[in-house]
Amino acid sequence: MPTARLDLTRGQILAFRRQVGALDARLPQGARSLRQAAWAGLQDSMPRAALLSIHARVERTDASTWEHASLVQLWGPRYSAYVVAARDLAIFTLGRLPDDAKGRRRAEDAASRLRALLGDGRMTYGEAGRALRVGHNSLRYGATTGTILMRWDGARQPTIWIAPRSEVEPGTARLELARRHLHVFGPSTPESFARWAGLAGRGAVAAFQALGKALVPVRTPVGDSWILASDEPRLRAAAGPAAPARLLPSGDTYFLLQGRERALLVPDARRRSALWTPRVWPGALLVDGEIAGVWRRDQRTLTIETWSRLARAAREAVEAEAAALPLPGNAEPVAVRW
Repeated sequence: MPTARLDLTRGQILAFRRQVGALDARLPQGARSLRQAAWAGLQDSMPRAALLSIHARVERTDASTWEHASLVQLWGPRYSAYVVAARDLAIFTLGRLPDDAKGRRRAEDAASRLRALLGDGRMTYGEAGRALRVGHNSLRYGATTGTILMRWDGARQPTIWIAPRSEVEPGTARLELARRHLHVFGPSTPESFARWAGLAGRGAVAAFQALGKALVPVRTPVGDSWILASDEPRLRAAAGPAAPARLLPSGDTYFLLQGRERALLVPDARRRSALWTPRVWPGALLVDGEIAGVWRRDQRTLTIETWSRLARAAREAVEAEAAALPLPGNAEPVAVRW
């Protein structure tokens, strides 16, 4: 890989991430936009978090958009619940297939036992675990074979079923997964890729090495990193206007960060501790391109904690976002509590 380094500012990096993440301007409704919104997957560990992430990026999102025919739900990076484009299933599963023989056997064994049990049927993963006499959480390991899909509505255990095996080679899927990570989270490092995807460090380093000249080394305010060479023009370009406000749910891709990357997004350590809490993260309030506070939802009431006083126009923009949230259930208006 090349050694000369390009200097990037915090402003350039955050503007790039918002742009590729479709957070400055929503995309038009449709399958193509949903795939772009889910380019690095949409974490769905909190009930309907993926739906709210889509709403922040795609126009005319409603309460059923997460069930669009072009999307599937699975155990993705770090074996968390994810929503991804159906055509990208292999990337988010086979791309994470363990490199070691023991890990692969564990994955293939879980998938094989489920295939024998389920056939063409469906079952909650708790029922499947009891039928196979194993802890149901262990069945998640089979997800990296690309043959296990699920549906989780947030209220009950996920229902799982078997999907056809993809012909994509795991190595090919791994390289594309690394490209997706670099495009959405870049600049990044093999270590950050490994943490995000739930990979062994050696496998992440090997993926970056295999990308070779497709990568460009950069220097950021928090250390040396890498970007895709194809992303360099966007990073160098002048930033466009940021959206007035976005309500990003817990685990949203924009702040799904660890270590030094958190300091880049939120420089104040006290505010970092308010966003990345030890247990369930709150949502992030994005105002004019900066994280400006956190929010939590209880049914149809949003409680928002801002880190500084917002101008009236900003508050109105936040309230408009809240009113438009595609929450399931009755049509009662969303109440905002400041």
